[in-house]
Amino acid sequence: MMKTRVSPFWRFTALCSCFVLLLPAADPALTIYNQNFAVIRETLPLNLTAGNNAFDFTGVTAQVEPDSVILRNPANSQPVQVLEQNYRNDPISQERLLNLYEGKTIDFITGAQADGTPILVKGKIIRSGYVPHYQAMARYGVNYQNNQAAMVSGGAGQPVIEVDGKLRFTLPGQPIFPTLGDDTILKPALDWILYSPQAARFDAELSYISGGLSWSSDYNIVASDTSDTVDLVGWVTLDNQSGKQFDRAHIKLMAGDVNKVQPTSQQFGGRGGGGVIGGIMAQTPQVTEKTFEDYHLYTLPQPTTLHDRETKQVELLRAAAVQSKRVYIYDGMQSTQNYNAYQDIRQVQQYGTQSNPHVWVMREFVNSLANHLGVPLPAGRVRFYRRDQDGGQVEFTGENQIEHTAKDETVRVYTGNAFDITGERRQTKFQSDMRQPGGYVDESFEIKLRNHKTEPATVRVVEHLYRWSNWVIVQESAKHRQTDSKTMEYDVTLQPDEERTVTYTAHYTW
Repeated sequence: MMKTRVSPFWRFTALCSCFVLLLPAADPALTIYNQNFAVIRETLPLNLTAGNNAFDFTGVTAQVEPDSVILRNPANSQPVQVLEQNYRNDPISQERLLNLYEGKTIDFITGAQADGTPILVKGKIIRSGYVPHYQAMARYGVNYQNNQAAMVSGGAGQPVIEVDGKLRFTLPGQPIFPTLGDDTILKPALDWILYSPQAARFDAELSYISGGLSWSSDYNIVASDTSDTVDLVGWVTLDNQSGKQFDRAHIKLMAGDVNKVQPTSQQFGGRGGGGVIGGIMAQTPQVTEKTFEDYHLYTLPQPTTLHDRETKQVELLRAAAVQSKRVYIYDGMQSTQNYNAYQDIRQVQQYGTQSNPHVWVMREFVNSLANHLGVPLPAGRVRFYRRDQDGGQVEFTGENQIEHTAKDETVRVYTGNAFDITGERRQTKFQSDMRQPGGYVDESFEIKLRNHKTEPATVRVVEHLYRWSNWVIVQESAKHRQTDSKTMEYDVTLQPDEERTVTYTAHYTW
């Protein structure tokens, strides 16, 4: 039997004398975080009478967090007291209307006569097959999700229609509904009952958090064919999967790791010439950046329309003649080897002796104003290209990810393994005395590097002193540079077709 449903209109008119459909009064503003959510702000005109007022706003997203909604008067001259808020996100569909008409008889189109007149049969909706509230899974957890899935697999997702006294588990045809029904909506909506002690008219600010909006950054770096200066173009990619279109939105992007509680269950570029200031092209409006608490806030230079289900690219920055260098790094210890975490590696002679044959190719540049940059770079993918001497065509040379990088820090990106430079590392001595205290380990290594290129190359050899925290180098073939408490480096320059060997002995004590 179909339950009697009270229209929101009549429910609200029992509280006040008017029902108002709210429409935004100004362009929306979005602050999008790179964690798949955003803060959305709208301006809504309110015309309050003394007492209770009912308002309906159908401009929210399909992924709004209802308990994050804030409705306030920016001028604070008239506070807004929300007595009741109702969020509806079950827009009308065939399944929803079948649910609303359960227990009633409607017409179904089963075909057409020769003259095109539709053939109708009457069917009583015993069960609609509508299983609601899948979006509540995130709020109510795995048990709710399992119960809903059990309802569907148990047959609750199948409609039951009575035609001529017989039951069918499928629709007999295309259903024809008399009306939409009293308790239906066409878009996700917020219904409010607002109290005001006196009549007032002002523009209220509505803000809320919504999922389905995200952004990411990408960088394209092009090196010339004769030098290591590069041109850099940064892009921001905006992705709107929120279920709402934003017209002429003022957009800000928040970069940083903002903590947000997650639900417990799963839910469904060329060189610059004139007009360049500090390497940033000044002919067109640019994205501006500022520090916001412990994060960085980027503001797009002009309003933009962000359609639902749309991915949009906006230029973040453009810099020319950035000084960069290609670095070859040989970290000879094979990092993929495993060992027992509870075992004392001072006693394991074989640990750290498996050799890595690859010499890494790294690109690095300083994110400084002197180097035509000097702006915080949000995390993203960096793609490297180099112009070929034959015709100046751009060729792809590698890519990787960078983390959020503050200004004046060095960006260092692994782009691949060198083809013509190889390395080899082997242990040549291991001697230990495990007495406590007074024990020691002496360990020696030999690192061989070979350059098969037609030009000289400098390789940065990285060695990890992993046996113990107290160590000293008692013998070495070249002067090392200590970079932290357990790491040292050697710089080795190789001429074309040259092989060079680096040796050292580390003495650990405890």
